[in-house]
Amino acid sequence: MDGPNGVKAGDLQADEDAYREALSRFLAGTDEKTTTHAYLQRIVEQLPARRVLLDVGAADGTTTRHLAPYFERTVCIEPSESMRRALTLACPQAQVVAEPVLQAQVDARADLALLSHVLYYVPRVQWAATVSRIMQWLAPGGLLLVLLQNPDETCMRMVHHFTGLRFDLRELADELAALPPGLIGSITVDTVPARYRSRDLNETVAVADFHLSLPDRASPTREAVEAYVQQHLRDGDGGYVLRHDQHVLRVQRPAL
Repeated sequence: MDGPNGVKAGDLQADEDAYREALSRFLAGTDEKTTTHAYLQRIVEQLPARRVLLDVGAADGTTTRHLAPYFERTVCIEPSESMRRALTLACPQAQVVAEPVLQAQVDARADLALLSHVLYYVPRVQWAATVSRIMQWLAPGGLLLVLLQNPDETCMRMVHHFTGLRFDLRELADELAALPPGLIGSITVDTVPARYRSRDLNETVAVADFHLSLPDRASPTREAVEAYVQQHLRDGDGGYVLRHDQHVLRVQRPAL
């Protein structure tokens, strides 16, 4: 059976399985979840209400599972079938919406919405529309957190080197600030540190290639990625380090 654009369903599954394997390798070597979860917990503890959590692009539910116990209800948007299966196991209590953001229907008014590392896969011209759509699902005074890697750190410099792409939430902040008043209130940008370490060259190359696997971009050769890793990611102690600090765009909906 064929999938979208004539791609075989088996090929789609293989691609998703390979993505999940690469993601697992990356997460095993990085402190990202530790630093991010600590940051998110501080945010949650400061919320005036914790009725509904909305996780947009929840993936396998690792972060959703961490945050869900603080809320009365959890709603997730996750278009990937394989990720939805993992998400359901991780957060069986969550309501899961399968459609992409711009087509999704969400019956909720969230106190906190999370859009974590999703915009890499959204066309740049749709960023503001995507955020505006999510803002409509926030309760008055609700908060949206948008996470992407800092474009000035090692990982995103590597992505720019190979693809020419640059993902900068500060540009999105300026676009949102220029929208008509009513939906967008305060906008701030935080930085959350993150670092991947490994002493295994092959694994580091696989993790680098994972970050370079972006829609509509041809992947560089393994030789090119390995050469880049050897030149730019050595830590001077026989291992490799990839800095990937995160920017967090905090967008608050005005209170009534």
